[in-house]
Amino acid sequence: MAQPRISAYLPPDIDPTKAALAFGRRALPKLNEELQSAELLTQQRALMALCDLVHDPEKVYQAIEIGFLDNLKTLLGHPDNTIRQKATEVLYLLSMHSVGRQGLIQNGVISALTGLLDDPVDICRKNIHLIFDMMAKIPEGAAGVLQAGLIPPLVLKLQTELDEILELILGTLSNCLRMEVSEALATGAIAALREKLTHPSAAIRSKAAQVLLEISSHPEAKLPVCEEEVIPVLVSLLGDTDPAVQASATGALMFALVTPQGRASAMAAAAIPPLLKLVAEETSTARLNAIKALTLLAELPEGRETLLDHTGTFQECLDDPREVVKRAAQTAIRAIEWKPFCSRDLF
Repeated sequence: MAQPRISAYLPPDIDPTKAALAFGRRALPKLNEELQSAELLTQQRALMALCDLVHDPEKVYQAIEIGFLDNLKTLLGHPDNTIRQKATEVLYLLSMHSVGRQGLIQNGVISALTGLLDDPVDICRKNIHLIFDMMAKIPEGAAGVLQAGLIPPLVLKLQTELDEILELILGTLSNCLRMEVSEALATGAIAALREKLTHPSAAIRSKAAQVLLEISSHPEAKLPVCEEEVIPVLVSLLGDTDPAVQASATGALMFALVTPQGRASAMAAAAIPPLLKLVAEETSTARLNAIKALTLLAELPEGRETLLDHTGTFQECLDDPREVVKRAAQTAIRAIEWKPFCSRDLF
């Protein structure tokens, strides 16, 4: 007669790596107590269970109310790699919710995370940069990153971080430098970004150009962009095979051309032909910015002379379904066809 075998395996619905949850309202308070346990395994299991729970917005609200954030901040300095990894993962999951982002701001979590910028564990660093990137997408979060003094170290990390993390840093800088650029300029951000414009990764090239777009929108940054010879590199990216790179480079170039130095540098880099090509492409996402950039170049006599032979390209833009493109094309045509006033024209 066959006998049942005794299995050493646990039932499939039991995970030994996670803490057993208490029933109902007691679940989160019990996990919060276990985070403060002196036993390493108890803390690890509590964090594993918490990673599952904070996907629920209601649980996020409850966790913040109970005071999880103070305990998580303490665990950021824990010597155990797994504790730091899971603590930063929980904080990232919290940052994905509106109430979580507000909680992180109010509890000073952004400043607490700066101590992990040089963490030896790659996933810990990735998690904190995921948090910075998520927080910087809202004005209060971007202000928090600026107030924490993170811009200089983030700029310096452009030279040393892994490509996967580098994309996150560029995303954070793009949102933060929209507000303020003085610290970034003082840390040599433009030179560091210029180097990333030629990176093998299209995503990094695009994001680097996007950061330069945000920097160039500030008056105090326009001259440094010209001095660091960024404009010739941006012109070379107008022919990039990736549409996102083209769009970001065109936007950055448009802001840089506001100054006379920028326009002179663009003309020296032969920017008009690639810009005209982007204007002629009806499906190009860079079409609007290319029209605006050429309008600025039309303010130069040599630019206007060159563009007079291509007014037909701008006339075709008048059929674009986007009203903003039509208006930009009309402005460009007026700038190109403008003639200096002469008193002899009165007679």
